[in-house]
Amino acid sequence: MRGRRLIGGVAGAMLAALALPDAAVAQGVTASNNGPLSFFDNIFTGSITNGAPQPAQRSQAPASSSAAQPWSGEDGASGNPLMTASAIRQAAANFPNCVAGFWPEASRRGVSRASFERYTSGLTPDLRLMDLMDSQPEFTKAIWDYLDILVSDTRIARGREILAQYKPQFDAMERAYGVDRYIVASIWGIESNYGTQGGDRSVVNSTATLACVGRRQAYFKDEFLAALEILHRGDVRPEHLKGSWAGAFGGTQFMPTSFKRFAVDFDGDGRRDVVDNPTDLIASTANNLKKDGWQSGQTWGYEVAVPRGFNYMLADRGKSMTLAQWEHLGVKRPDGKAFPRPSDKAYLLAPAGAEGPGFLMLQNFRVIMKYNPAEAYALAIGHFADRLRGGQPFVQPWPRQERVLSRAERLELQQLLAQRGFYRGTPDGQIGSLTREALRGFQASIGTAADGFASSDVLDRLRGR
Repeated sequence: MRGRRLIGGVAGAMLAALALPDAAVAQGVTASNNGPLSFFDNIFTGSITNGAPQPAQRSQAPASSSAAQPWSGEDGASGNPLMTASAIRQAAANFPNCVAGFWPEASRRGVSRASFERYTSGLTPDLRLMDLMDSQPEFTKAIWDYLDILVSDTRIARGREILAQYKPQFDAMERAYGVDRYIVASIWGIESNYGTQGGDRSVVNSTATLACVGRRQAYFKDEFLAALEILHRGDVRPEHLKGSWAGAFGGTQFMPTSFKRFAVDFDGDGRRDVVDNPTDLIASTANNLKKDGWQSGQTWGYEVAVPRGFNYMLADRGKSMTLAQWEHLGVKRPDGKAFPRPSDKAYLLAPAGAEGPGFLMLQNFRVIMKYNPAEAYALAIGHFADRLRGGQPFVQPWPRQERVLSRAERLELQQLLAQRGFYRGTPDGQIGSLTREALRGFQASIGTAADGFASSDVLDRLRGR
């Protein structure tokens, strides 16, 4: 999903501590241009399949297995009053009236009465979506485990086959949009494993459910109406408009509203089909990136070696400098190569703290994050793209000996930071930008590397051990 995306496709693991901004996670959704959920739906709420992506926010179990599970009948973990069991049952009982009430707006959008009746008759609320929306995973994946799963040898091999199979389409796309083919192929592979794991829920039924039940009704009302527009126009065959639990569909997991903004009929057949037509899929994904600010001929970022004693307070998305300025501070590429465009501006990302590799992120990395606002996702996309073009694995080792904190420990860490005056957010057990900023402040106050990494050691320090 773009928008996208929060929930979606590839796999089932839980993103590591650097995953999303605290505020985005607090909403229980990861939005990008495309929507609030997608490939990562699976990643946050389910299991991971090695070598094969599933859907993001996504990270849930494969759609087929989750679809077979009934609603738990319990209150949602968010505590939102619309997510109590009684509120969910009440909204479900009113579901037919709720859907019927969307007709006037659907009509204003050009959906005919016949189309409205055809595509809404027989809809029933899928209350299992309430559990998926409010899922609170106990454990997350470390960034290195996440990358191992998404950027696997199996997926790289398949990606190269896709690039060869659709070379004419990728050639035409690059001429028209100037977007790197390897980035588009990477998104396609990570979002749906090249169309094999995009989800099997009815997009219309899922978005109708979420538009009438639960805590994000206003958001999903627009997605539901956009889905009806897609079917009325005939862009996607009704039986093929299936996707993640949040309504993301197609090989690169478009939310319906993102489809409206970015989908193109690249082969001129009169339909914008991102499900069954690779030509439209490739071009539509490129159009999305281009409109989000993709800079042609530039990369997404560079792996860098950060010197000992470096001031990690500079490792902040809001603190951009030119590559030449970073190099002056001792931040260099680990292979010794020069930066090809030293005047380009970048920010420093240290996803595993001082003990792991660093990365200088350029404008195109920010564009990928508009597709899905998790840094781990964008890093996986960029690295996968480099591997598809023949690049090597990251040079520097990850601190694989580090233990990932449980959700209870992450909550405790935030609470202890708040008690000391460093954290100003609402403790939610998800480590995002606010928490990392607070961690850097605390680490600086005790004289350790202020890298913002949520380790068991820094938790012990907060506990006073």
